[in-house]
Amino acid sequence: MKRLIVFSLCLLLAGTPSLLAGSGNRTGTNSASELLIPIGPRDIAMGNSTVAITSGPEAIFWNPAGTAGIQHGVTLFASHMDYIADIGVECLSASVRLEDFGTLGLQFKALSVGDIPVTTAQTPDGTGQTFSPLFFTLGLTYGRQLTDRVRVGVTTKLISEQMADVSATGFAFDAGVIYDNLAGLQGLSFGVVVKNIGPQIKFEGPGLNVEAISSDLSREAYTYKVDAASFELPSTIELGVGYRNMVGEDNAFTVSAAFQNNNFTDDAYRGGLEYGFQNLLFLRGGYDYSPSATDVRENIFGPSFGAGIHAIVGNTDVTFDYAYRSVNFFSANHVFAVKIGL
Repeated sequence: MKRLIVFSLCLLLAGTPSLLAGSGNRTGTNSASELLIPIGPRDIAMGNSTVAITSGPEAIFWNPAGTAGIQHGVTLFASHMDYIADIGVECLSASVRLEDFGTLGLQFKALSVGDIPVTTAQTPDGTGQTFSPLFFTLGLTYGRQLTDRVRVGVTTKLISEQMADVSATGFAFDAGVIYDNLAGLQGLSFGVVVKNIGPQIKFEGPGLNVEAISSDLSREAYTYKVDAASFELPSTIELGVGYRNMVGEDNAFTVSAAFQNNNFTDDAYRGGLEYGFQNLLFLRGGYDYSPSATDVRENIFGPSFGAGIHAIVGNTDVTFDYAYRSVNFFSANHVFAVKIGL
């Protein structure tokens, strides 16, 4: 068992030396930043610290190994988040548990930005036309319970970005491990995941064609293509622990902590708490902290809070979750989700 865990960790870390190059000086220079936008009210409310305790189809985003713990044959998940600058984040996920094979999951996440006026160098106030950017990711996950303590998972993601007459397409993968009942302690879990590992992506399309006109009109106008630069993906490595303890038959307390290293931003330390009453009502809170963010402008997100209601209706398992995340300079994030287990 120990050899299996060590091998899994080495496998995750072997191909990711660039992750250790994180620095705030590189912030904003990566591509596909939408890959970092979180989903799932429970995980967000707990300060994005659920690497070791995430579960359900939302685990496709946080740690694909978490999908291996899904108990229902089919689980459906849908969420909406009011993000910053009037941007909406929509997510649809589904998982299917197959006996003796593992769990398959599918997740679609998209940004709804709305219409943006078209401007040019000649018409800086707008041409009267608009365009609507379309950013989405589509992930396919396989998770498996290797032993009664070890779960593993991997996700392959298609990345698509479209803005007016240019677009970019790429792919990436995530891989994670969760080890339950660590050191023989019931309820203690450890998790590690590497995310967004893949080649650079670049924009292509007719929007990069530029018409050139000779300044002295000595020759006819002609069109040339601007070669867009390639950009790296925002790869991360995250380590987390979680502990769930029952007090009596009705009260469950869960505490979680995580560390994230991002190749384009400073390190982040995260923590979260959850209280559950009779597996019916849940209250949550958390914080995502970067010690390098000494100025409020360097860390726009503040504490997060949330609640959830769980019920069994006939043979259907239904959960409603909500999260609130405070934001500097913009309106707070509100996240809503429903999860149905069949």
